[in-house]
Amino acid sequence: MTTAGPVRARLILIGAPGAGKTRLGKRIARLLRIGFVDTDKRIVAEHGPIAQIFEEHGEAHFRTLEREAVAGALREAAVVSLGGGAVLDADTQADLAGQHVALLTVSAEAVAARIGGDKRPLLKGGIPAWSALVESRRELYESLASRVWDTSTRALDDIAGDIADWVRQDTTSPDTVEADAAKEHTARIESGQKEQQQ
Repeated sequence: MTTAGPVRARLILIGAPGAGKTRLGKRIARLLRIGFVDTDKRIVAEHGPIAQIFEEHGEAHFRTLEREAVAGALREAAVVSLGGGAVLDADTQADLAGQHVALLTVSAEAVAARIGGDKRPLLKGGIPAWSALVESRRELYESLASRVWDTSTRALDDIAGDIADWVRQDTTSPDTVEADAAKEHTARIESGQKEQQQ
């Protein structure tokens, strides 16, 4: 079990391979003026190609590396894009509770052009493999998501704007909760001081 520490990510993107998590995440991060983390790219930078990790060490080893990358990324006040299967980890599921989690969905027709020649090890079977993978995770994705956006036909810039607005307007963001708690703590101290003076 990996201990992630306090979750500080401003936004977490989950969803199927090819749904546009990386492309959208970069746009949203620019709009929010915060950093962007793609956990798959972080794994590749540290350990090499994901397909090679699967081939040489197996999926279980990859999932261990993935959990470590996710735990680290979620400590950052950033937009975090998770690999499609990252949500399978129970610790990651717990970390996502109460956070801004946006589920990105996409139709099989729209994703066909996006994953052509894809080197992802779980998608060697093309669209049928993709569809089976998505269906097997659908309920889990939906249970973890705060909101859902479909990327099949809308312009990514428009979707990014919608998601950024949602994050800005939602008063339950981690930073806001922390700020409110600090204000409440200060108010209690001040109230106690006044009672002592009286």
